[in-house]
Amino acid sequence: MSEKIKIKTETINLDQFLKWANLVATGGEAKSLIQEGKVMVNGEIEYKRGKKLAEGDKVKLKNENKSYIISR
Repeated sequence: MSEKIKIKTETINLDQFLKWANLVATGGEAKSLIQEGKVMVNGEIEYKRGKKLAEGDKVKLKNENKSYIISR
């Protein structure tokens, strides 16, 4: 199951996206999830908070069935 999340800019950092999509409440929570390897981008675990995401990228939290697709 996928949900499209619209962003207003050309790209968005992974940690900012997690907050924008209401997947986390704080930047600290986003940082922890990413550093612990619990966030996947396009099917691969991502450890960089500043990873640039653009339209079409897919974000998924490990152990959740739902994924989130960046759209504009």
